[in-house]
Amino acid sequence: MIEEERLITYINSLDRGNPQFLAELEEEARNNYVPVIRRETQNLLKLLLAMNRPERILEVGTAVGFSALLMEYYNPAECKITTIENYGKRIPVARENFMRAGKENVIQLLEGDAGEVMKGLAGPFDFIFMDAAKGQYIHFLPEVLRLLRPGGILVSDNVLQDGDILESHFAVARRNRTIHKRMRSYLYELTHKDELTTCVLPIGDGVTVSVRI
Repeated sequence: MIEEERLITYINSLDRGNPQFLAELEEEARNNYVPVIRRETQNLLKLLLAMNRPERILEVGTAVGFSALLMEYYNPAECKITTIENYGKRIPVARENFMRAGKENVIQLLEGDAGEVMKGLAGPFDFIFMDAAKGQYIHFLPEVLRLLRPGGILVSDNVLQDGDILESHFAVARRNRTIHKRMRSYLYELTHKDELTTCVLPIGDGVTVSVRI
């Protein structure tokens, strides 16, 4: 039987790496315990961007701006990215990173609760990346679907909760039960809505890729 960690290590060893600015930003974020997307998820995004060349991208959950900058860099098409962040301490850091990269005119950072901010946005978007508070994904979904064009891609990160999603409600720590219930509901909605075709991928901490039909 293949050991999962060894397999991931080998696959990641094949990665060509990111440009210096992104590599340094990723290292800085990890050193400061700021969550950034895992290498496997980065490579999936790169592939999807190369395949779809989206011109309008929406990101729900900015953190320090790493994933927004990665998507801008690896998208072969010229694009505009709108990214939403609600955690006040990370917002100025993300803005500074966008300025350092010279992308402040390409990436628009909106502050506030994503559910409310999205109500004020006009679609359609070609590509939406969901990487915010996991317990809120199910609440964000109606606005995400309103904003996503037919043929557009929705990528949702961290959907398997380090494997907890497999457990029964009572086997999960009490503090995590609400998130567990909401994420299961989110995955059910993604895979059962007639307007979506969704694949659940066990990479990183779980990723879904959905296409709006």
